[in-house]
Amino acid sequence: MAAPAFLPELATQVVVPVAAVVGIAFAVLQWVLVSKVKVSPEPRRGDGSSGKSGAGASEYLIEEEEGLNEHNVVVKCAEIQTAISEGATSFLFTEYKYVGLFMGIFAVLIFLFLGSVEGFSTKSQPCHYNKGKTCKPALANAIFSTIAFVLGAVTSLVSGFLGMKIATYANARTTLEARKGVGKAFITAFRSGAVMGFLLAASGLFVLYVAINLFGIYYGDDWEGLYEAITGYGLGGSSMALFGRVGGGIYTKAADVGADLVGKLERNIPEDDPRNPAVIADNVGDNVGDIAGMGSDLFGSYAESSCAALVVASISSFGINHEFTPMLYPLLISSVGIIACLITTLFATDFFEIKAVDEIEPALKNQLIISTAVMTVGIALVSWLGLPYTFTIFNFGVQKTVYNWQLFLCVAVGLWAGLIIGFVTEYYTSNAYSPVQDVADSCRTGAATNVIFGLALGYKSVIIPIFAIAFSIFLSFSLAAMYGVAVAALGMLSTIATGLAIDAYGPISDNAGGIAEMAGMSHRIRERTDALDAAGNTTAAIGKGFAIGSAALVSLALFGAFVSRAEISTVDVLTPKVFIGLLVGAMLPYWFSAMTMKSVGSAALKMVEEVRRQFNTIPGIMEGTTKPDYATCVKISTDASIKEMIPPGALVMLTPLIVGILFGVETLSGVLAGALVSGVQIAISASNTGGAWDNAKKYIEAGASEHARTLGPKGSDPHKAAVIGDTIGDPLKDTSGPSLNILIKLMAVESLVFAPFFATHGGILFKWL
Repeated sequence: MAAPAFLPELATQVVVPVAAVVGIAFAVLQWVLVSKVKVSPEPRRGDGSSGKSGAGASEYLIEEEEGLNEHNVVVKCAEIQTAISEGATSFLFTEYKYVGLFMGIFAVLIFLFLGSVEGFSTKSQPCHYNKGKTCKPALANAIFSTIAFVLGAVTSLVSGFLGMKIATYANARTTLEARKGVGKAFITAFRSGAVMGFLLAASGLFVLYVAINLFGIYYGDDWEGLYEAITGYGLGGSSMALFGRVGGGIYTKAADVGADLVGKLERNIPEDDPRNPAVIADNVGDNVGDIAGMGSDLFGSYAESSCAALVVASISSFGINHEFTPMLYPLLISSVGIIACLITTLFATDFFEIKAVDEIEPALKNQLIISTAVMTVGIALVSWLGLPYTFTIFNFGVQKTVYNWQLFLCVAVGLWAGLIIGFVTEYYTSNAYSPVQDVADSCRTGAATNVIFGLALGYKSVIIPIFAIAFSIFLSFSLAAMYGVAVAALGMLSTIATGLAIDAYGPISDNAGGIAEMAGMSHRIRERTDALDAAGNTTAAIGKGFAIGSAALVSLALFGAFVSRAEISTVDVLTPKVFIGLLVGAMLPYWFSAMTMKSVGSAALKMVEEVRRQFNTIPGIMEGTTKPDYATCVKISTDASIKEMIPPGALVMLTPLIVGILFGVETLSGVLAGALVSGVQIAISASNTGGAWDNAKKYIEAGASEHARTLGPKGSDPHKAAVIGDTIGDPLKDTSGPSLNILIKLMAVESLVFAPFFATHGGILFKWL
């Protein structure tokens, strides 16, 4: 028998929840620091000054210098922030009503399908992987999988909602801090992003830890059944993420496309101009799509990668020998990740101060590098303390001997592959490098060449990330079979708190710029918020790269667990049953993308018509003497996104059920493999193409270099061509691309949860033939 791990069970039982509580406490501390920025005018003294003293007196405001009325500016910012927050809250509550109904129906389906495997019997049954032992009845698996599903779904919804509330709380505060300098605004935006990052990472870990311990009271020694039931947690998280990403993506892009097409191209007014009726809906969309949707998405990735690792480990020597600390190795990685990200965050907010615009992007990139370096040390420590020197891993029917240093390499390769994907994404989407500058230059000859160059860039940007993912899979699988792939995915997601902080920073900065424009603040402040936004745009693309890369590894690990659970000895692509599944699976991302992009187009069409109607029929809008009807545009986006998110969601959720029941587990394995291979490529190219078009437009608008100035200014023909490219790219980078990684993960985890039913009752059509 292998030597036990250094870390005793009691220490593990303390370390995991303590790390989660520390993460939540750190998030609360960041929120308190952000809340010190007041979105209300300072009380005035008799001399007319704002009454600041001490250190605050040196932080003079640009408005005071330029003779603007500070009191009115602050009041306007507060009003706009309230309108955005109310719009976002209203949309999410409407969306959650529909999603809650779906959650209830799907929970019933899980219970009925899994309960029927043994005819709702309450008798113990032989264990699936160890026939000599008895395990809990299938009915118990049905009940606990359903509970885990609901837990994952609720945690995902709460994560998205809290993220949105934090972002809408912070946007005006970031705008107001920009009056004191770009460094102050950066810290406010980044701290707000960190609140979301740490809350989500820590609460996801804490709920999973509590669920394992509570389920363990019933399951006792039946770890096989316990961790099979826990997979419902990942399914719940990703199900909600799908609707959050698709619904939020359709909402935000309908408003964005409508605002750009009429405002910029037809009326030649700036982005976020208060005269544009779609401008509030556009800012609301940043929060419901890029914050709430993204939060749910990355929570789903974290939950699924943890569940994939746990379910594979439960049938290895950890599970057979009931070694608690090695079994919870995936949760220990996440615990160390929270501490590593906490240390990293201090580098951005406390250890170094940003004093110039060109220091923003390096500071955000350093967050990725520092967190990866610190986490590598953390993984080495956890692998040494939490794992025995040698152990065995289940590898499709045989047990493979693995050393603890090999598992360290698996996690580390996932972690560093994530960093490589992030930097490749940055190279192809940042306007500091030649690919985006070439796209901007192509605007000289019109929108057509801009679109051609942008598509070519997206396709090319797939090459290195795919090699990085392929190398990670090869190395981790060679070292530790499917368990190695699962922990490599966890490695890529181990710095999720930092990744989310960087990701959420982008929409917060974008909103801050919109508020500055709508509140009539000075050009110098808008320059600062634009600089924050441009850096955030690139880091958002990096975040999507992480999400897509981790989705590929997570899906493969879940696929391996599904194949083992469904008792498929080999997946042979030359078998007709598998090959037809492969073809259909490869087609699904295209079908899904077509649905989501057409949905954005339909919603944007209604938005464009409404914005045109208001400009043409309401006198005084262009002169700024009459307020546009913002509420109607918000309603159009809300109604369209709720209606349009259902068909793509149904496609993803129903495909595994239909294929598994009618065609069986072999065909379903082909569908999962095809969707994984095809979906990853489309997701990377769509996200990067959209990001490049967006930053090409910003490159021309900023006019920071001699080359950029030859293409501008705003309103020039090259700029108009860039706006068209950006408008086409919006649904690619914010709706279809990010949603595809949920498609491949969700289909895989759903197949795993329903694997016992498919293995027993699936393949009806082939049984008849």
